Amino acid sequence: DILSGRYKQPELNFDNKKIPEPPQWANVDISRAQAERIRKFGDIYLGLALWHRLKLDEFFDKLMQQKREDVPWAKIACILTLARFCAPSSELQISDSWYSKTALDDLVGVPTDKVNDDRLYRGLDALLPFKDGIFSHLKQRYTDMFGLKFDILLYDITSTYFEGEMDDNPMAKRGYSRDGRPDCVQVCIALVVTPEGFPLTYEIFDGNRLDVTTVEEMIRIMREKYGHERRIWVMDRGMVSENNLEELREIGAGYLVGTRKAMLTKFEKELLDRSGWTQVKPDVEVKLCKAPDDSIETFVLCRSEGRSEKEKAMRERQIKGIEKGLEKIRRRLASDKYPLRNRDKVNRMLGRLFHEYSRAAHMYDVTVKEEKDSLHKDKIRLSLRVKIDDTLSEWAKM
Repeated sequence: DILSGRYKQPELNFDNKKIPEPPQWANVDISRAQAERIRKFGDIYLGLALWHRLKLDEFFDKLMQQKREDVPWAKIACILTLARFCAPSSELQISDSWYSKTALDDLVGVPTDKVNDDRLYRGLDALLPFKDGIFSHLKQRYTDMFGLKFDILLYDITSTYFEGEMDDNPMAKRGYSRDGRPDCVQVCIALVVTPEGFPLTYEIFDGNRLDVTTVEEMIRIMREKYGHERRIWVMDRGMVSENNLEELREIGAGYLVGTRKAMLTKFEKELLDRSGWTQVKPDVEVKLCKAPDDSIETFVLCRSEGRSEKEKAMRERQIKGIEKGLEKIRRRLASDKYPLRNRDKVNRMLGRLFHEYSRAAHMYDVTVKEEKDSLHKDKIRLSLRVKIDDTLSEWAKM
């Protein structure tokens, strides 16, 4: 009866006096009820549970023992990690608004007035010397919890820029900006992860460092940290060079790397042959081919309907942008009220146009032609002569 929910607690009886059960309901005056100091709890509690599950509390308590500081650096590390996990933002945002709106002060025992941006920034400095130890600890926990083998490594590079001179940071330099901010100095961040997304290490390089020049150094770092086991490196075409591939072959590692589109001309026959393709996803097919020079490498040809449609749409947008820009220049040249007479200015306008739509610029050959003005015999009138690549219509239909 208890399990079925039909159990009823008997009434108490003292001195033959029945005591009624306590009421199961109560009247509440909603107009007088109010919520005070509402704080976030669910995501914070989950993040803290993961922190303990990964035994990061034990790791930092052992390495960052409290000395003279008011708040242990181990707890600052926990706060920084949970903030990144729950609400990625700046250290200033964490101290000004985020921390006070969570239940972390009760869960980790650090009062709100003790969490300020200066302490958080200094906490990052305190964490930096333990970078390698943190990755080694996490690698061991990944192995214990998930049985990961770490035989496939995904490597890529991103960048982050600074809105300042950064004179005290010799690594901050101008280079290829993935954020579209070539006006700012930056640093490059190299990251190695597993196929599941678990990070294994990261390194900081100068902002003007070319991606292809970092591979050899990252291979050496990974071997020093995690041994000399045979692994498979997965990288995009920006990392590919013959020197890098030769380095991987010498250490007995495998690789799966992107190749430049110019290589497709060597596989024209295989691409046109409709047989031998394997569908790996609803819109993706692959085919394995031997290397043209009979080396030990195997090439994987891929074709995707989704990618084809995306590139088609990109090309069409580029073509429409160029056509619209050329028509605008034509109207300016043909204007009787304010005609363009400066040939250099027209060339600069064309340069900006083709720089903006660079993907389709190679299809157009535009020259500025000089003609005598029919109204003013002593003046030269400019016009555009546009030659369109014969493949333009084919590209637009692909």
